[in-house]
Amino acid sequence: MTFTEKTTAFNTIVLREVRRTFRLWVQTLLPAAMTTTLYFLIFGHLIGRRIGTMANLPYIDFIVPGLIMMTMLTASFNASVSAVFSAKFQRSIEEILISPMNSTTILASFMCVGIVRGVGVGIIVGIIALFFTHLTVHHPLFIIFIALLSCGIFSLMGVINALYARNFDHISIFPTFIITPLSYLGGIFYSLSILPPLWQKVALFNPIIYIISSFRYGFYSHADINLSLSLLFMLFLFLILFMLGHRLIRRRKGIAE
Repeated sequence: MTFTEKTTAFNTIVLREVRRTFRLWVQTLLPAAMTTTLYFLIFGHLIGRRIGTMANLPYIDFIVPGLIMMTMLTASFNASVSAVFSAKFQRSIEEILISPMNSTTILASFMCVGIVRGVGVGIIVGIIALFFTHLTVHHPLFIIFIALLSCGIFSLMGVINALYARNFDHISIFPTFIITPLSYLGGIFYSLSILPPLWQKVALFNPIIYIISSFRYGFYSHADINLSLSLLFMLFLFLILFMLGHRLIRRRKGIAE
């Protein structure tokens, strides 16, 4: 395929899923907005007033970046896993596989589906946050980079999950028993500095810790974990997941079996 043909194929898949996202906005966009609003009300105002400050920041300011990122990660994963598994279930993915598209283009297309929804949800939640606090942004370009990289990581997780899934129950196991617990333990509601030394070391095995810490740095120039270490870990994780997803699609794992 020529570059133009690859671009056309890429745009076709992404635009189809983006249109579906906005057509079903009550299911894809509204729940994240409502849930995060409740977090801001309960944790930000009611509980946050009693807590006071965290890492020298008003508590609601401290949790805002984490809540934005949490909704972005969840939306990215759900978008890609839904797109791939729906295509498998409806057998429309066979049309993609018999086309001249290569595995890289197919994987990048479904990954970007998740990135688009994740970033869109993040923008919505960010706007909602402005009604509760004044967001300080110290490094806007860094925030964009971390948002795209993080959404890409979880989009790839969604693609891989969908390829291994055999039924609808399988696509809910990973977010329910892995993503959600790791998110709540990922430094969204607390700083690592308040944990005992042993648990600070244990927390370093949670990949979401690195994402939340880096994203918060973009707002307040404050990070619980060394920024270089976080970036290296995230780039490494992205590369590993992309290679795994590429291999699964090339071998038609979960598709042609």
